[in-house]
Amino acid sequence: MITTWEKLKVVTHMQDVIEAHLGETLTLAALTRGTGYSMWHAARMFEEVTGVAPFTYLRRRRLSAAAQRLAEGDSRVVDVAFDFVFDSHEGFTRAFARQFGLTPAGFMKKRPALPLFYPPRMREYFTRRQKGEPVMKKIKENAKESDKRRTQAVFVQIVERPARRLVLLRGRDATHYFEYCEEVGCDVWDKLAAIPDALHEPMGLWLPDAGRPAGTSTYVQGVEVPADWSGTVPEGFELVDLPPCTLLVFQGEPFDDREFERAIEDLWDVMNRYDPATIGYRWADEDAPRFQLAPLGERGYIEGRPVARL
Repeated sequence: MITTWEKLKVVTHMQDVIEAHLGETLTLAALTRGTGYSMWHAARMFEEVTGVAPFTYLRRRRLSAAAQRLAEGDSRVVDVAFDFVFDSHEGFTRAFARQFGLTPAGFMKKRPALPLFYPPRMREYFTRRQKGEPVMKKIKENAKESDKRRTQAVFVQIVERPARRLVLLRGRDATHYFEYCEEVGCDVWDKLAAIPDALHEPMGLWLPDAGRPAGTSTYVQGVEVPADWSGTVPEGFELVDLPPCTLLVFQGEPFDDREFERAIEDLWDVMNRYDPATIGYRWADEDAPRFQLAPLGERGYIEGRPVARL
């Protein structure tokens, strides 16, 4: 009988091969070489562990890497398509639109935050970090000193929010961003960004128990609108009232967009250690949703958590 640990070793090997060949043609034989199993057996283990077939995983990673290249703003769509092994501009455009809900040209024009596909081990890492569990960070022997963990300056401020409304789309079981994207799809952010008269940009939110009907997710995406807003709610979305609240908002330093996971991790470390009693407050997660904004490198990662006066 193959142990879970052995399966994880096989899948990790295949993930590493995929990452090393995102811009090259890759066959199943090449992908599974070195696992010690037949390519069909290794492929079944990969799908069992990750939940997707190897080449579905590969396509999602290629499209996510392509989106990151396009976001840099100095590449043509056709060049990026060929760099990531798509046969044509049209085929790349169709695949990109299916995964992200907009075309490459539309993405380059609007530059919205996209739900990029990362390895399942990355999702597990963020799940543990979000719960405040310590995670040892491995540093490769050849890592540069600048890549090692560093102390980050975090700006903290008290923000008062008035009564307002929230347009949101609920999931089923999601407790964080990655689970939510898998449950509801990848086009929620664009629909929220198109809602007129929004008070702020779209957000990811963790709802308090009182604001979460049975059978719905803790994590949602939504956008706040004025308390008297009466616009059109997109199909499948809901409109809920939010009472006034006080938030403690944390904002990290600007960062390289390719290292967004480090920016989130560093800010979570600060939040987990922070004691609001030092400024006369306590955490009040029952009063309002906790929120996160899209991690954009030029402004730093931003997250807010409700508090109340002691």
